[in-house]
Amino acid sequence: MSLLKDQLNLEKLPKHIAIIMDGNGRWAKHRNMPRVFGHKNGVTAVREVSEASAEIGIQYLTLYAFSTENWSRPALEVNALMTLLVETVKRELKTLNDNNIRLSAIGNLSKLPSKTYDTLMEGIAATANNDRMVLNLALNYSAKEEMINATKSIAQQVSEGKLTLDSINADTIDKHLTTSGIPDPELLIRTSGEQRISNFLLWQIAYSELYFTETYWPDFNREHLYEAILDFQNRERRFGKTSEQLTIT
Repeated sequence: MSLLKDQLNLEKLPKHIAIIMDGNGRWAKHRNMPRVFGHKNGVTAVREVSEASAEIGIQYLTLYAFSTENWSRPALEVNALMTLLVETVKRELKTLNDNNIRLSAIGNLSKLPSKTYDTLMEGIAATANNDRMVLNLALNYSAKEEMINATKSIAQQVSEGKLTLDSINADTIDKHLTTSGIPDPELLIRTSGEQRISNFLLWQIAYSELYFTETYWPDFNREHLYEAILDFQNRERRFGKTSEQLTIT
């Protein structure tokens, strides 16, 4: 029985939670183990947080799994991460289907190694009919690159006469991002104590509540998730209004 879970207001859950899964390497270093050991143990946190999110009614969970900047890490670590992704998708496929979770992905996926890409696409296809929650993996993802591509696409449509300058608004940009059709995250969590966004969902988190925890990702569990959601539920979300305006019915 979780006391934190019992305190949650299930009527006021964020529809979409995004998480920057940080601290795998430092978690491993504290145990005198290679960084890859931390990444492997981080998979357990992915499973637990995904299942817990689906259980309480979160509709979308986006996990920052691999950024475009991560290619600059040592080749051994990058190759291990790509292999781990393949193994994890294959191993967790039954769990995803058992929990009615649909796998999705954003980012420049075509640049992933062919085996990683093929396995990811197979996982997405195998869970396509699940509708309890969407587990969205950000892979080879860059928010700046995403916005550049959206801008190019919009500019192309303007040049072809399919759009006018005056018709471009926030909805136009939303529709040209890789997250099109997905609500913006109301809550962004970052583990490991770092307090920065790291080129993640820069447009989409304009009004997200930011939650930073010292807990390294491999140690992050459902209780930590409940704690973050409780913190979110205790905040006043004004969206530019005053507190007094929010109380007017």
